Order: sequence, then structure tokens, then C-alpha cells
Amino acid sequence: MTGSLGDRRLWLGIGVSVLLLALLFRSVDPAEIVRAFRGIETVWLVPAVGVTFLGYVVRAVRWKYLLSPLKQVSLPNLVSATIIGYMANNILPARLGELVRAYVLGVREEIDTGAVVATLVLDRLTDGFTVLLFLIFTVFALRFPAGGEAAQHGLVVGGYVTLGLYLGVVVFLVLLKRNTLWTLRFLERFLKPFPGRLAERIIPLIGSFLQGVRLSSRRSERWGIVLTSLVVWGLAILPIDFILRAFGITLPLSVSLFILVLLVFAVMIPASPGFVGTYHAACVYGLLAFGIPREKALSVAIVMHGVNFFPVIVAGFLCLWRENLSLAVLGKKVAQ
Repeated sequence: MTGSLGDRRLWLGIGVSVLLLALLFRSVDPAEIVRAFRGIETVWLVPAVGVTFLGYVVRAVRWKYLLSPLKQVSLPNLVSATIIGYMANNILPARLGELVRAYVLGVREEIDTGAVVATLVLDRLTDGFTVLLFLIFTVFALRFPAGGEAAQHGLVVGGYVTLGLYLGVVVFLVLLKRNTLWTLRFLERFLKPFPGRLAERIIPLIGSFLQGVRLSSRRSERWGIVLTSLVVWGLAILPIDFILRAFGITLPLSVSLFILVLLVFAVMIPASPGFVGTYHAACVYGLLAFGIPREKALSVAIVMHGVNFFPVIVAGFLCLWRENLSLAVLGKKVAQ
């Protein structure tokens, strides 16, 4: 029953991706797309890939700070698990890469997987609030061309929705920590309409999760979490700017920040593995708001997706080979 639910989610995501790709490629001139690709300055792609991987290293450093109350973990193991997790996110459905990342590190460092998952929840929360900070900056710093009022309004609404979502998660975590028994009972009632196997898996996982929801008592490490979060997302802006320059597009850095925020929203939408379609739509419609021709915007989106996804897939498989692991086996273990 759980498997059929997962299959339906996968097919829904594939349907969304196909629909968006059909909309994006409708009424475009293939010759213009070819012309855009021919004019690309590939030298800009090298720093784009390099900065992307630097971002994974900084993410691993932040994860080290989050894990410090549990164990002092080896940074190379953290980098390897991070890259494997992002590779798995691009290939496996339902963002299983997060669980793959937790499993790989848990086995390697002999830490309970549930506790590692808890640190990844904190990891995502710090991502969310950092992106919200960037979103607020974008709202004030970005000026759309005439006729872009709808995009400005959508940006503000998206910020409010995301803020509400993350505040809800924080409230849940606070209740879980302060009134664990009541929160678990509420969660059991909430899960009743779902298959019994789901509740049997989630409730024990929450117990391990509670062990991991701890921040370091060291002020330096807490500041390290804040600073590395800012660096992670600051670095994420640069590949977008580099790729735009590769296509001869020179726009303020605030536009790259705007596209980054759109991409964050886009990957929240159900889609096929690799966020095909949603990722491209966010990039295309973001650039259209600044007068970039549709064909060139679509070409930028294709290259941007390729830079962000294919190199980490190759690196992830190399890390799997080094760790003597199999993606198929990992996928089955985390999906059980």
C-alpha cells in the first residue's frame, strides 16, 4: 500500500515535469535555441562547476557543526556523504537523497540514522531561514522592468507562504521538545488515515530524531552554523551569474539572487527525479520577467540544470565506488 502511494507520487511528479516541459518548448524557435548554444562562452562554466562543489564542502562544514553534540565527525566523510546524498536526490524519487545521506554517514561513523536525520532537519531549517533572509533582501533590492508588477507581487506572496511553512515546522519542533508525549499522540491521530506501516516507522524514528535535535553549547559553533549558511547560499548565487555571463547576459547580481529564490520554490513542487521541468520553468520565467528572449532563457535553464546536476551525479558515483556502496542497495534500505 505504501509502495503504491510512492508510485502515485512518482507518476504525479513525472506528469508535472512533462506538462511544464511541454509549456516551455511550445512556440519556441529551435533555430534560436541552437544559435544561443553556439554563442555560449564555455570558459564561464568552469568556475560555475567549481563554486557549486565548493558549496557542497561548506555544507559539509555546517553539518559538522550540527553533528558536534552527537560526535566529532570526519570532514572527508561528511563531504562524501553530502555529495552522495545530492547525487541520490537527482536520481531517486521523493527526495530520498536526504535519507541516503543520513544512512551513509550513520554507517560510516556508527551514529544512529534517526539522530543523523534530525541534524538534516535542522540543516534544512537553516537553509529555509537563510533563503527567507535572501528573499527579504531581494524584495527590497530588486527592481523589475515596467510590467513586472505581477512578478513582484508573486515574490512577496511566495515569501509569506514560505515563512508560514517554516514557522509551522519550528512550532512543531518546539512542541515536540517541550511536550513530547502530547505531540506524539497528536501525530498518531494525524497518521491514522494513512497505512499502519507508516505510523510504525515514523513514531520510532521520532524517538531517535529527538536525540539529534540538539545544538552545540559552544557559541563559536553556533556562529559557525550561521556563517556557513550565509556562505552556502552566497556561493549559490555565483554559478547563476556565471552561466548568464556565458550566454552574454549581464544583469545585476540581485537578478541572480531572484532566480535562486525561484529555484528554491521550484524544487518544492512535485516533479520527476532531478526536478526536471520545475527547475527549468523557474529559470525561464524568472528571465522572461527581465526581457530575456524565451529561446535564450530556455537555453540558460538547460545549461544551468546541467551544471547543477550532472557533475554531482558523476562525483556521487565516484564516492559510492570509493565507499564500496551501491545506489540500488542504498535506495532499497532507505525506502524500507
